Amino acid sequence: MAQRDINIGVANQGDGDTLFDAFTKTQANFTDLYSDDAGDVNSIIGGASISVDQATGNVTVTNDSPNATHTGDVTGGAALTIANDIISYAKMGAEFTTTGAVTTALDFGANQIFTKTMSGDTTFTYSNPAIGMVKDFILTGDHTPTFPSGTKTVAGTYDGTVSNLIQILVVASGDYWISISKAQ
Repeated sequence: MAQRDINIGVANQGDGDTLFDAFTKTQANFTDLYSDDAGDVNSIIGGASISVDQATGNVTVTNDSPNATHTGDVTGGAALTIANDIISYAKMGAEFTTTGAVTTALDFGANQIFTKTMSGDTTFTYSNPAIGMVKDFILTGDHTPTFPSGTKTVAGTYDGTVSNLIQILVVASGDYWISISKAQ
């Protein structure tokens, strides 16, 4: 496709293309753009990982180093994969790497380990749970803890005279399994 330039001439001199000729060139340029002869995609520069099929106009991006170190956000479609052993502990979010004291609310999106010394009977709540999460709760205090509806104790009993490690597994929405271990 060769672009057809319109001769606009000098203002008010009458030396440019006629209105008919100008719009004839305009229409021909649009026809070329919309018919896309596919061989015109030739201005993409990106090295060996980007190629253009001159027959179809398709642009292909390949990654010859899928296990390369990536920086920034990782986005993509269903075929996106993250290489094995590429995410370090330091890159994990606070919900997997921090400890925090709680009053009554255990925010699963905030910490991995929760701590609390009860000064009276306490009813706890969960927020931001996701299926498969396992959170650790170190609870002390010679009082009675109450956990949200849907929480099933699968092992152990709470003993307020010692520190208790309570592990909470999110099985499904509203379905939590806890196991309780005591410090020896």
